[in-house]
Amino acid sequence: MRKTEESTTEVISAVKEFYSALHGIFEGKTGGMESVWSHADDVTYLGPQGGILKGWKHVFNAWKEQASLSLKGNIEPKDIHIIQQGDIAIIQNYEVGTNYINGTAKSVKIRALNIFRREDGSWKMISHQTDLLSFV
Repeated sequence: MRKTEESTTEVISAVKEFYSALHGIFEGKTGGMESVWSHADDVTYLGPQGGILKGWKHVFNAWKEQASLSLKGNIEPKDIHIIQQGDIAIIQNYEVGTNYINGTAKSVKIRALNIFRREDGSWKMISHQTDLLSFV
């Protein structure tokens, strides 16, 4: 599939769904992440806590762990740049906002790289990479 206005709109929608799912994590909810991610063995997560996780089982366990932190707050993608070729879309952006650790506000501004793959007609996240955050 070549890049079209329709497919770009679908990718933007998938990005919005991911950040909505991230807000769910801040509230202790993992269902959104379970929905937006591919459940394949080749997915990867290089999150703000460091390390490289491979495979859906390990990636989802990390999201469940983060959900247990009750970080609250709000993170928004800024300066979104999309590179799309066929069934792969690469999204580069900043994640900007605030999380709360034990009631203390922590400012967030990190780089993020998100990769989506079209699976069965839907764009699913296959990789999420961010800078490190010392408080997670």
